[in-house]
Amino acid sequence: MKFIGQLHEGDRINDIYLCKHRQAAVTKNGKSYENVILQDRTGTIDAKIWDPNSSGIDDFDVLDYIDVVGDVSNFQGSLQVSIKRVRKAQEGEYDPADYLPVTEKDVDVMYQELLNILATVKNPYLTQLNDMYFRNNESFEKAFKFHSAAKSVHHGFVGGLLEHTLSVVKFCDYYCTCYPEMNRDLLLTAAAFHDVGKMKELSTFPENDYTDDGQLLGHIYMGTELIRASIRRIPEFPKKLSSELCHCILAHHGELEYGSPKKPALMEAVALNLADNTDARLESFREVLKSAKDNDGWLGYNRLFESNLRKSSNE
Repeated sequence: MKFIGQLHEGDRINDIYLCKHRQAAVTKNGKSYENVILQDRTGTIDAKIWDPNSSGIDDFDVLDYIDVVGDVSNFQGSLQVSIKRVRKAQEGEYDPADYLPVTEKDVDVMYQELLNILATVKNPYLTQLNDMYFRNNESFEKAFKFHSAAKSVHHGFVGGLLEHTLSVVKFCDYYCTCYPEMNRDLLLTAAAFHDVGKMKELSTFPENDYTDDGQLLGHIYMGTELIRASIRRIPEFPKKLSSELCHCILAHHGELEYGSPKKPALMEAVALNLADNTDARLESFREVLKSAKDNDGWLGYNRLFESNLRKSSNE
């Protein structure tokens, strides 16, 4: 199999991919075509079916594994597949593990590193809360290791939620060495739980799409509700500490227009917002560079960064 990450302009593909998205569209001239997104474990690629009524285009649905024949071209700096023939693949023709984007890091090593950092939390109430999920909950651990941190943009792969959370926790741990007046136990616990609501906001792979509650409520609200419900199970958990922890999670996007119900009012909430934003943006940049076939030159305008991007030189 030729994976998407190995494709180049001018290639012809004749392999099985996961259909991540399919939508009918119409050109400016009124001609019908279809937008398709193909996926494997190395990433996704845009594809077009320019003649959807052709006899070579069999019926298939989103999340079907499809055998695709097509040509790879370059459109506005990104690779694109022109699909000539397609059929729905049958079980036994493919290995589902080849079609899920996966973190390049060792999941078990990352999880143990997260546990080691959380073990340094001294507050007994926060320790109970952390252990309730990260250390003593096998079903949570399994789901947390498998989940993504986003539908797209950053950490949208198996293990992405763990990878992102660990990075944010490590940033926050570093911040505490620079600003010792912060409550380290509070900040590290907030960092560990800040995106836990994404396990309800996004469905698991291969869908990795917004759930109804994800659309209606969002991960910040759901994550905060999870924390509040869990705190009620810990006897004599201090009310002030509970409010401060929930505030950090509610404010971790930093601004109301970015989805935070509250703006940061605590130093720890500011630190969490900065750590979350730093990891999200740098990972997004890394993924832009990784997806570019020729990343030695300018990559073109990027809407997320509102800038023309390129990789720095090694000289």
